[in-house]
Amino acid sequence: MAQLTRPATDSTPAKGFRSAELGWPELDRIPHPPRRLPLIGDVLGANVRTPVQDSMRIGRQLGPVFRRKAFGNEIVFVWGARYAADLADESRFAKHVGLGVANLRPVAGDGLFTAYNHEPNWQLAHDVLAPGFGRDAMAGYHPLMLDVAGRLMAAWDAREAAGEAVDVPGDMTKLTLETIARTGFGHDFGSFERERPHPFVSAMVGTLSFAQRRNVVPPALAPLLLRGAERRNAADMAYLNRTVDEVVAARRAGAGRPTGAQGDLLDRMLEVAHPDTGERLSPENIRRQVITFLVAGHETTSGALSFALHYLAHHPDVLAKAREEVERVWGDTDEPAYEQVAKLRYLRRVLDEALRLWPTAPAFAREATVDTTLGGTHPMRRGAWALVLTSLLHRDPEAWGEDPEAFDPDRFAPAAVRSRAPHVFKPFGTGARACIGRQFALHEATLVLGLLLRRYDLHPEPGYRLRVVERLTLMPEGLRLNLGRRARVRTAD
Repeated sequence: MAQLTRPATDSTPAKGFRSAELGWPELDRIPHPPRRLPLIGDVLGANVRTPVQDSMRIGRQLGPVFRRKAFGNEIVFVWGARYAADLADESRFAKHVGLGVANLRPVAGDGLFTAYNHEPNWQLAHDVLAPGFGRDAMAGYHPLMLDVAGRLMAAWDAREAAGEAVDVPGDMTKLTLETIARTGFGHDFGSFERERPHPFVSAMVGTLSFAQRRNVVPPALAPLLLRGAERRNAADMAYLNRTVDEVVAARRAGAGRPTGAQGDLLDRMLEVAHPDTGERLSPENIRRQVITFLVAGHETTSGALSFALHYLAHHPDVLAKAREEVERVWGDTDEPAYEQVAKLRYLRRVLDEALRLWPTAPAFAREATVDTTLGGTHPMRRGAWALVLTSLLHRDPEAWGEDPEAFDPDRFAPAAVRSRAPHVFKPFGTGARACIGRQFALHEATLVLGLLLRRYDLHPEPGYRLRVVERLTLMPEGLRLNLGRRARVRTAD
């Protein structure tokens, strides 16, 4: 069992942004965009609304390790498979909490996603909550996932009957928010009864967008340029905190408690002590963990579902193959059992391929825990960090072949997976700090895709071209699909 506490020594990371020149002794060897200007850096041609896609474009030009600088802050980016595999070495590197992730700390604090490595609550919460994502717990969540999916399909039935297209990202956000809220915390936001997004979603999008804006605004100008945004962000954070406090208070009062002995994530937070030390999560940390799960537990999954539905609608051959698998594996059952979801192996490949092309968490940062050399080429001091650009790592021809932009679920056939180097597919991060809820997200997404393919024909709107909006996470913009209700063909008894 890992130690829960660690003394604050000189190995404790410094707070605040650490520019690359502080940790990369041979930084000059790493290429940067042309036309770098004094004081302002590499800002010519940059789009503050699409920093990830800008970095993808620049990375293709400069190679697998490159750097960008803006207003004195310099970042090293990595996307080459060989270098990313080196950064996955847990004996030399660990998660780095920086950039937009650090900007979320005012609301998420030392929650699982935003905690610094030296903060003891990360290990405590991980050990307490990890059983909440084990097989028995997941099987317990499955009926609630089915119920929320039923609400989505009722809404889509009404749209289809009216001849109206569906708003895919909006409806996937409703679905995934209700799923994590109900399975994890016994709370119903009533998303499908609302025409507009729930205020929790609006506040969440506001905090994520503000965190991203903080990355691209010069610190010296932030008080001037972000004055109004700061006020809105404070109001958004207050709403998130107030909503979560009400959910927790209701549970303490006995409301929303799940049936059965298994309990849910909130039960574990409130009632379960660490098995070795007896420590419990503090009320403040419980609030931070609930916010973390409600935000991270639905935002990335809604994006993954949206991208998958886009690709399915635009690749009818893939859709037909996936639908055939669903009908063969699930048969006539109206509600598939928990065990039947994992048997949709081809549909899972579809989901993985969508996550390859557009990982909804498009980057993760790693810092050196010792003085080392990246890929045998670039020396790094302890504390130096790099941003792994997952969305470009997933397109590295060295790992994915000559046409990495093509949508091809067979990349995830067992033989193809075995033939690839490790650490080239990282939609959930890497190492000890990888997403704790990845199996939850994959089960939910596979289940929902199976249900939708069995029920509807999917038709893209004519002329739609994929556009990606960035708010720390990635999401298709303006994605709408037209539906055709399919008749169920049942086999004879």
